[in-house]
Amino acid sequence: MSETDQDHPRGPHLAPFRGLRFVRERVGSLAAVTSPPYDVVVRPDGQRHLETADPYNVVRLILPDAATPDARHRKAARTLAAWLDRGVLAPDPVPALYVYEQRDGDHLQRGVIGALRLSGPEEGAVLPHEDVMPGPVADRAALMRATAANLEPLLLAYRDGPATARVVERTATAADPLLATTTEDGVRHRLWALTDPADLTAIDAELADRQALIADGHHRWATYRRLQTAHPPGTGWDYGLVLLVDTTRYPLRVRAIHRVLPELPSAAALAAARHVFRVRRLAGGDLAGALEALEEASAEAEGALPDASAGRGTSTGAGGNAFVLAGDGSFHLLDRPDPVLLREAVPEDRPEPWRRLDATVLHSLLLDRVWQVPDSPDHIRYIHDTEAAVRLAGQLGGTAVLMHPVREHIVLDLARQGVMMPRKSTSFGPKPASGLVMRSVELG
Repeated sequence: MSETDQDHPRGPHLAPFRGLRFVRERVGSLAAVTSPPYDVVVRPDGQRHLETADPYNVVRLILPDAATPDARHRKAARTLAAWLDRGVLAPDPVPALYVYEQRDGDHLQRGVIGALRLSGPEEGAVLPHEDVMPGPVADRAALMRATAANLEPLLLAYRDGPATARVVERTATAADPLLATTTEDGVRHRLWALTDPADLTAIDAELADRQALIADGHHRWATYRRLQTAHPPGTGWDYGLVLLVDTTRYPLRVRAIHRVLPELPSAAALAAARHVFRVRRLAGGDLAGALEALEEASAEAEGALPDASAGRGTSTGAGGNAFVLAGDGSFHLLDRPDPVLLREAVPEDRPEPWRRLDATVLHSLLLDRVWQVPDSPDHIRYIHDTEAAVRLAGQLGGTAVLMHPVREHIVLDLARQGVMMPRKSTSFGPKPASGLVMRSVELG
């Protein structure tokens, strides 16, 4: 990658790179050294489980265990250097893009992993859609700087790339993969290297006039951009590791990210919420039934914005926003927020779709005003897995707030307007497994 790459036309530009990969003969199994992305690992139980799966599990790089942040980052750097010295990790011999396939039951996803040329918002090549928290960005930046590596790819989505699709599908159906493994969640992963100049040129030409939406990895994108500005132009820090998926051919799954409030007992949360929402205890007391009730309430509410001149949430016959609260062994449905209090709490300087988001209402009305919960890691934990969120809330004596996912078209429409959603509003997937291919900044 050279300084002339900075003159590349507007649009995502994927550069080949020499992928760092685990040497199959030096580890127990490729599946045992992989991990979910760092922010999906449920700590500490999930972290310990991965650490014991194999002494070379990548979680030791992405979530190093030490007493202080500086010590963690130094430990990750030492670990990475040691694994390279021992031949546990090795760079591929030539630069390549990588076709990556995930198969989860009947859901198939294929995309291209490459080193993405970083660009600012003025170019419009990459569209973020969520705000980020400065703490995680600073932590990831320190980790990447210490290791001089991109350890996990972002997930980017774009639409309608027939030339790239032909390359991806031909490769995935006609060539032997570099690796194939099935992780313990049952997902099958396969990876191929793309080195043919004609294939690389076809992909590059097609992406030049596309836009890519950040589906997963906003904090890592902000980290890439921070490190880019801290280093001279024309270096390896002008690029970041990404997986790019054409969602016209391989639609992503969109799931919610739940909140766990460890310092707020569920009884106190429910008592305060009754002043703002209709609160109903759900019969049965099981998670599946609670999620079904949440889906029904969200489906009923879709398309409705409560009117302050009408009764609570009755202006269009729908109920506005809805959440499920858990933590004491029972489940309660919150719906039909008070329209007057809702209007007072939610900022008016944003588009209506943003004002109606469940995450907007949760943070503006419940967390900030009613519960007065600070937005810090000690007070709000963001958990992707529903069962894990409920279990953690019970263990900590706190409250789990279960969310309903946002529709993809709303995310894309807001991103194109330059409007950021509340952080941790969505969970797109399947997410790429960490540990299958990494990128050394020094190798380009």
